[in-house]
Amino acid sequence: MHAQGTDGRRTIPLTEFYRLPGDRPDLESVLAHGELITAIEIPLLPAGARSCYLKVRDRASYEFALTSAAVSLLIEDGVMTEARVALGGVGTIPWRAGAAEEMLIGAVPGTGVFREAAEATIVDPFIVSGTAFKVELAKRTIVRALEMVAR
Repeated sequence: MHAQGTDGRRTIPLTEFYRLPGDRPDLESVLAHGELITAIEIPLLPAGARSCYLKVRDRASYEFALTSAAVSLLIEDGVMTEARVALGGVGTIPWRAGAAEEMLIGAVPGTGVFREAAEATIVDPFIVSGTAFKVELAKRTIVRALEMVAR
């Protein structure tokens, strides 16, 4: 994305835009005071890639996700050659699942490899009272989204 501020223009990759709360939970992004987003560039997926966004909610009337997964796969000759996996609703920022992507590339699509990728994604979860259920729910959300795309 492109941002404009008093110090000029800059480009920020989306994976570097959000901040973890740390000692400044009031700062959610890397934007400086007075800086604003002027453009967002969304690269096209490779030809033949399929994608899905799956949002799991408590009830249809609630807008926020308990968990969500955005996935895309490119399957060529029965093997996944490109994979992108991201999670929402499980942390303070959108979460790109690089470990899952690495496990998927070069593998034959199937529930077993999808489950392994989900397990690799959520290794050391931070849970507080009332959120422990999200660990398994997030894993199942990843698997289901990948299964939907791989059909």
